[in-house]
Amino acid sequence: MAVVKARTSDIDLLARLLRAEAEGEGIQGMLLVGNVGVNRIRANCSDFVGLRTIPQMVYQPHAFEAVTHGYFYQRTRESERRLARRTVQGERFWPAKYSLWYFRPTGDCPATWYDQPLVGRYKLHCFYEPTGEECENVYTTF
Repeated sequence: MAVVKARTSDIDLLARLLRAEAEGEGIQGMLLVGNVGVNRIRANCSDFVGLRTIPQMVYQPHAFEAVTHGYFYQRTRESERRLARRTVQGERFWPAKYSLWYFRPTGDCPATWYDQPLVGRYKLHCFYEPTGEECENVYTTF
């Protein structure tokens, strides 16, 4: 059962985001990006209040640098669609299990990102999850 609503076009959009944001991080890296996206839709807190759909999440202003590059707009492959469907079905992986943010620093991961604590690193990306005070919903929506 899906944890967020997703039409075929939504799966394609999410698949494009996974590839554009984390193709170099492999399958696991793309799944982690999908986890963060699904968390943003379900959490309804912090910078993500009111996001209810995959297109709203993907195109939220300043949320993903990838949407500003041509690679994001290339056609999806079935392998990326499968990964997108897995995240929409609720598969979650550490360190993105409850994360709402990630980024790729040039060096070590900062201990906090926009006042949110570091959870862990996967290859080149650092993942940050909110505190319970900041966003209790992210811990109770699954």
